[in-house]
Order: sequence, then structure tokens, then C-alpha cells
Amino acid sequence: MTQATAIIVGASSLLSREIIKQLSEQGVELALLAQDPDSLEEFAKSLPSPVQIFPLNISEPSSIISTIENAWQAVGGAHLVLVNTGLNSYSADLPWLPEQDIITVNVQGFAAICNTSFRLFKTQGYGQLAAINSIAGLRGGPSVAYHASKAFATNYLEGLSMHAQRLKLPITITDLQLGLLDKAAMQQNRLWLSPPNEVASQIIKAMKAGKRKVYVTKRWRLVAWLTKLLPEFVYNTRHWRTKAERKAAKAEGKR
Repeated sequence: MTQATAIIVGASSLLSREIIKQLSEQGVELALLAQDPDSLEEFAKSLPSPVQIFPLNISEPSSIISTIENAWQAVGGAHLVLVNTGLNSYSADLPWLPEQDIITVNVQGFAAICNTSFRLFKTQGYGQLAAINSIAGLRGGPSVAYHASKAFATNYLEGLSMHAQRLKLPITITDLQLGLLDKAAMQQNRLWLSPPNEVASQIIKAMKAGKRKVYVTKRWRLVAWLTKLLPEFVYNTRHWRTKAERKAAKAEGKR
């Protein structure tokens, strides 16, 4: 392979599109996998480098494996496979079906993607597997299955990195630990929110540097550090509210 090639699994999100745009501007040939491939057609036409699009059935591991293999063959192998897939939901009643869906996608689907990519890299002799993960995996949380699934992803990636070392193969595994961006958006906290282009830029920079694990954006490293240090009785009593909810609670307390 002379031209850099990348497979993006989960290409339809806003962050994925920004990463794809920046990679394409750097001349990377791309294979994009998305659940709704038609939604990427116009976007793909606007990119300067060659692009191919493939359908992704994230809830069917066997289907995922064949899709990645087809995309791999189509681009003649890949220097990079970037995984950006995942489900999240919250309900105080903890109904089973949403939990099951999260486990199917975030655990079974994620493992199928990473396992297949690693196998292809092993045959090729080199490559980089990167996954957009979350610091939510550091501790348990109200979105029970989601937090647990992110912990699974972290440990799965670490295991693959250890396996690459045992095999003495130049396969880089990069765990991209995103901050709690959804929570920051809910709280309307501008300090912890960053523009998608900045987040994408830091992700690409970390991948190029071959980082094993990195927090994106960098300021979330402090939150991750504090999260790990908090004793359970403090961690479990934190209250995550929007500004409006905090104001309302404060006003109620003054009555």
C-alpha cells in the first residue's frame, strides 16, 4: 500500500464526519461503514480523497465481520481502523431491553469489530486499531450497561495491545477516552465542551503519535483522575443537573 487507507466504523456521527473530513484532506483513502449508508452519499462526494461506503449492521456480529472483511479487500488493506460505535440510554426503571441492546452493540458488536480488525492486521503484519471510548468506563454509573460496556472496551483494547506485544507485531492499539460530552452539553457547561473540529484534531494527532491511551479533550484528564480518586460514598451522591435545575433547586431552598 502506498496511499494511506483507513476504515471508519460508525461513520455517520458528527464527530466521525469531522474526523473523516480531516483525514480526507490529508489524502487518506477511506472506507466508511454506517447503519444508514445513503445518508453519507452527499457528504462522501464532497471529500477530496477516494471514498467507499458500506452498510453496517451493528447488532449482528457475524454481519459486522463480513462487512469489515469486504471493506478491507475493497481498499487493499488498511493502515487504520477507527471504531466509533455505541448506544447509551437511561431510565430509572432499568428496563431490560435497552440494557440488552447496549450490551449487544457496545460489547458483542465492539468485540467483533476489534477482533476482526486485529486478525486482519496480524495477517498484514502491521496497522493501528483505534476506538473512541469514554471515561464513563472508569466507574459504574446510572446508565448501568453503558458504563459497564465502556469498561469492557477499555480492557478489551488493553488485552489486544498485550497480545500484539506477545506476537512482537507493530500493531498499535489506541484507546481514545472521550470526556462526558453528553453530560456537559446537558449541563450547558461551555468549559468542558469543545468544537467537533478541535476534538477530531486531537484524536487524529493522538493516533498519528501512536498513543496507547489518551483523554480527549486533554482537560478531561483531570476529571478522569478525580473520578478514580473519589471514594464511593462521595461518587454515589453526586448530583448532575442542568443549570436550570440547579437554579430551581437553589430557589426552592431559599423558601
